[in-house]
Amino acid sequence: MALNLEAVIRSSSRAAGFTLIELLVVALILGLLAGFAAPRYFSQVGKSEVSVARAQIDALEKALDQYRLDTGHYPSTELGLAALIQRPPSEPKWGGPYLRKDVPADPWGKPYFYRTPGERREFELISFGKDGQPGGTGENADLGSR
Repeated sequence: MALNLEAVIRSSSRAAGFTLIELLVVALILGLLAGFAAPRYFSQVGKSEVSVARAQIDALEKALDQYRLDTGHYPSTELGLAALIQRPPSEPKWGGPYLRKDVPADPWGKPYFYRTPGERREFELISFGKDGQPGGTGENADLGSR
């Protein structure tokens, strides 16, 4: 009777674990699923970053317009977007701050490019996209008020 009990214990302990082959098959299946899902997920992240950049540019343009209404002109290129937060020394009509928080970086962590006068408008406010360089396509495309 003792031998049969010992055999049962050995056979049940073998059945309780997974074999190396089973674990490799599961890892392979998870890798394939990740391979299919990851590109779709990351493309959505890129689209959301572009949407955030557009929303930030819109908010900054509104703040710049409010600055212009108060002072009669847009901040100079030298003053930049910091003039929306902190009163420039030579601006007695400044009614800011025009933003609730500091000037944000674009969604890719780079500062927005601001210049006045712009090429086609009174000012330019641009995010150079993910690559931070002028031009580009997709996520690397320039966004802004050109």
